[in-house]
Amino acid sequence: MKTEELESALGRAELRVLKIQTKLHRWARDEPHRRFDDLFNLVADPAFLLVAWDRVRGNKGARTAGVDGRTAASIQGQGVGEFLDGLRASLKDRSFRPLPVRERMIPKAGGKLRRLGIATIADRVVQASLKLVLEPIWEADFLPCSYGFRPGRRAQDAIAETVMFVTNSYEWVVEGDITACFDEISHSALLERVRVRVGDKRVLALVKAFLKAGILSEDGTLRDSRTGAPQGGILSPLLANVALSVLDEDIARIPGGPSSTTVERAKRKRHGQANYRLIRYADDWLLLVAGTREQAMSMRDQAAVVLAPMGLRLSEEKTKITHIDDGLEFLGWRIQRHRKPGTNRRYIYWYPSRKAVKAITGKVKMLCRRMDTNEPLDALLRQLNPALRGWCTYFRPGMSARTFCYLSSYLWGRVVAWLRRKHRRITWKDLRRRYCDRRWWPSGQQLGMFNPAKVRTTRYRYRGVIGIPSPWPTQG
Repeated sequence: MKTEELESALGRAELRVLKIQTKLHRWARDEPHRRFDDLFNLVADPAFLLVAWDRVRGNKGARTAGVDGRTAASIQGQGVGEFLDGLRASLKDRSFRPLPVRERMIPKAGGKLRRLGIATIADRVVQASLKLVLEPIWEADFLPCSYGFRPGRRAQDAIAETVMFVTNSYEWVVEGDITACFDEISHSALLERVRVRVGDKRVLALVKAFLKAGILSEDGTLRDSRTGAPQGGILSPLLANVALSVLDEDIARIPGGPSSTTVERAKRKRHGQANYRLIRYADDWLLLVAGTREQAMSMRDQAAVVLAPMGLRLSEEKTKITHIDDGLEFLGWRIQRHRKPGTNRRYIYWYPSRKAVKAITGKVKMLCRRMDTNEPLDALLRQLNPALRGWCTYFRPGMSARTFCYLSSYLWGRVVAWLRRKHRRITWKDLRRRYCDRRWWPSGQQLGMFNPAKVRTTRYRYRGVIGIPSPWPTQG
């Protein structure tokens, strides 16, 4: 299949997929107890597989091979049409079998390692097709308190909702931390929840096959995967949300939870009873309590009981109960109530956490150390600018101006030190003339260095009031 034919077919396929997804979402929304019995044909549909392929080849990991050694580029060289035809035929005749994921250990902050599972390109395409089919159905059931790995929802939405509630009397916070969430999810419990909505045994068998595919470790040892969903898999975030939604549903049902009316919450407050709100971004979550520390501790224990049937455990060390005056950290942000300078009033402030600042300064330091001084300044800026721009964009909707100024100063020092190593014998005057503008800000021949201090902070609009739009219109 030629490039022009592929792009034309892709446009038609995307329209067909969107139309079917909209129907699935509407049916699931209108019939909360409906089980979908004929989904496998959609997973193997040429349009779904083509859209799935397009998403897989567009991912950053498309250049990374699984256990079969094939990458997206190698498949494009051999022919995408033939690859998708063969994949569809193997799905239809039930001969498709997922291969084990290739395990890679990724360093985390604090010296620990995160286990990453790299599936083959063929497995990724089938997983992406499965996600295209299952996501619209489950999105009709997921509650508004969940934000991670959901279409149209952002981490900033979770932060905005947190700020809104802690400003309005929800002062005690349970900072939930689940131990190795993606590694310990119970397969049987997860599949039981999937069966609530999916009645097609072929789809259930396919989901189970991916969960049980096995792991090829870095030392070449093949081991069974008895629990968990491979972190890094296309389908894994959706399955994790299905598993963790038990917590959302439990908090929504309890008295004083999100389903309680304003009158009921006011009555509970008058009687010394607590009200609760849950905000979850994948396996990171906060349980906000308008009450006492003892009531927050009780809810922490209840959350542990709710998660236990899914095979999940709360970390005793990292699951903390904090007051908003002491501050909390969530999704890279520090949220804390401070006294406003010059007044006796106290307000909620949110800004990048020290851990987040340390992460970006560490990356700047690493890039400046790793870049060979024989390379031009433009080569260094091509690596620095995207990282800095992305970090500042994420933290822009907050009170981040001071942090941006600090980062700008740190960046200048690191880059100028690199230039000094590059030209050990020239004077400061020559260095400035060659690389800097009138304000001493470094610039290459083609690129200027991104300046975090010039990024204007904004206030993110809380979208919970107006509602976050669904990617699948439900009219008609």
